[in-house]
Amino acid sequence: MWIQRTLRLPAARRGFHLVTHEIVNSVPELEFIGMGWMQVFIQHTSASLTINENADPDVRIDFETAMNHAVPETLPYVHTLEGSDDMPAHVKASMMGASLMIPISNGRLQLGTWQGIYLCEHRNHASGRQVIITIQGENA
Repeated sequence: MWIQRTLRLPAARRGFHLVTHEIVNSVPELEFIGMGWMQVFIQHTSASLTINENADPDVRIDFETAMNHAVPETLPYVHTLEGSDDMPAHVKASMMGASLMIPISNGRLQLGTWQGIYLCEHRNHASGRQVIITIQGENA
């Protein structure tokens, strides 16, 4: 079985945002998958996806701090037409990645106890972000 959905996530401030529930809720057929995979792909070059700690909100703050330290806006970037946060956002998005693959068993994503899916918003004033969710699997 193949399922594919497009999900538009609302505009979010710069930072790291848990979107696990939005993703799961957009594919109600998930509960009927006995075994398979879910791919989540973001269609943008200045935002990314990752999986990490879903319990302590301090992790989200520390992610933003670490990424800003690793990729500062103060480097002498050439690509600056869209603002000082644009090129650093592209670099961060490439570092973090545009796609996730998550196993499915018995109608549930097989994320670890403390894992969640993050939208990593790297722009100061981004619009909503679009993700494509594709599931391949066998019926339960």
